[in-house]
Amino acid sequence: MIRRQFLKSAAGALAAFGLPLPALALTGPAATQLGAAQPFDFATLKGQARALASKAYAQRSTTLPPALAALNWDQYQSIRFRRDHALWGGGDGKFLAQFFHLGLFFKSPVRMYELAGGQAREIAYDPEMFDRARSGIQGKPLPADLGFAGFRLNTRKDPERDFAAFLGASYFRAVGVEGQYGQSARGLAIDTGTGHAEEFPDFIAYWLERPSADSDTVVVYGLLDSPSVAGAYRFAITPGEVLLMDIDCALYPRKSIERLGLGPCTSMYQAGENDRRMDWDWRPEIHDTDGLAMWTGGGEWIWRPLCNPEHLRFNMFSDENPRGFGLLQRDRNFDHYQDDGVFYDKRPCLWVEPKQGWGAGSVQLVEIPTLDETFDNIVAFWNPREKPQAGQELLYGYRLYWGAQPPALPKLAHCVSTRTGLGGRIGFKRDYFSQRFAVDFAGGSLAPLARRDATVEPVIQIGKGTLETVSCRPLHEIDGYRVMFDAVPPGDSTEQIDLRLFLKNDSGALSETWLYQWSPPAKTDRKVY
Repeated sequence: MIRRQFLKSAAGALAAFGLPLPALALTGPAATQLGAAQPFDFATLKGQARALASKAYAQRSTTLPPALAALNWDQYQSIRFRRDHALWGGGDGKFLAQFFHLGLFFKSPVRMYELAGGQAREIAYDPEMFDRARSGIQGKPLPADLGFAGFRLNTRKDPERDFAAFLGASYFRAVGVEGQYGQSARGLAIDTGTGHAEEFPDFIAYWLERPSADSDTVVVYGLLDSPSVAGAYRFAITPGEVLLMDIDCALYPRKSIERLGLGPCTSMYQAGENDRRMDWDWRPEIHDTDGLAMWTGGGEWIWRPLCNPEHLRFNMFSDENPRGFGLLQRDRNFDHYQDDGVFYDKRPCLWVEPKQGWGAGSVQLVEIPTLDETFDNIVAFWNPREKPQAGQELLYGYRLYWGAQPPALPKLAHCVSTRTGLGGRIGFKRDYFSQRFAVDFAGGSLAPLARRDATVEPVIQIGKGTLETVSCRPLHEIDGYRVMFDAVPPGDSTEQIDLRLFLKNDSGALSETWLYQWSPPAKTDRKVY
């Protein structure tokens, strides 16, 4: 419930990313007030994080001025940053930075610095940076040192639509060329899915490095803090068709951490073609992403469709030196969603690529039951096998790719859809319950095989129960193959059943590995019609 309460508040405000800003021209130098200059580089930031970790954790203030604490959602949304105050607005570079106001769910100020020529200067809050006319707090006194909630990045060519935004704890988002926000990333996940309270580290300060006039990349540094760990982060952010974030981080634990999550991706899955448990909405499918993709250190590609389970579900996929993983939105057909407001068909995939060996550990997936799309209920991250200990320095480097397609794709055929429903033979009376699975594969070498109706064999494993009516036949509409089978649960058990599937022929494997977890319904819910 603690996680739910946090995500409900944060997700709503994160949905504001990309909203149009007031049409103010960039006229002259930005009106930001900068403090005294101090030398700064990544080594300096690492030293700050190490020193911070050597001290007891100091709880950050969450007390807002009464006027800000009383804001409702619409009032907070009405506060707009004045674009003529944008950082770097008076320069000739390609980028702008704009800031989020404190209020509503965002109660702890984040310190902001501009970095130029190896010197950092703090950016002071100025009420003139914001248009608050419609918020109800216009003219009301606010502290001169109020601070900011976060920031967003724009190109000078498009100052209206941001391509990245950092807001709320250690959460941040980015977009590819589609320009549609979706899932989030985090600096770090701690004790996610452990059964006790999850810890949400905060970025407590950011340093925004002034880009050169011809630079295509924005560099941002962040100082992270939480009861368990302090950390130093460097983000090199390059927008494009697929946006790239090149990240280096140094972590300094204050104590042993039970479950450390690196490269955490946070998403939402309510209903889809394989899970219609919460499908009362008029839209056919509602999800930011539809599956977890993994490229293992051994070279195997794995696809695990997401679900909205009845109870919290935790999965661990052991590996060593993973090549990549991520939450993907493979289904990009508008007709499958029919949402012309938030455009789930345009939501970005997020791919995590380690820059060096991460050693032994596991990709972990947490699926939390959700009633509607306002909850981010899916989390995936890398968990090192060795638990971090107090006093260590842990160094990690990885890349995040945001866009319609991840940079790494299997050369084998990949799963393009998973559908489920009641099993049994059409035209015959059902005497017992079974679940039908229809799994479609396309790509790789399947197209020429499908065109000549070549024999392709499905290799299916079931953890418990039995398989029936197995078939594999060409599906010419996708130049691929469809595998269908029924899973019959053992007796009246509702225990989870693990399923595994891939395609092969005489020359070897033809597809990635499809994994699924199915929980049979209770006996009273097994309608055979």
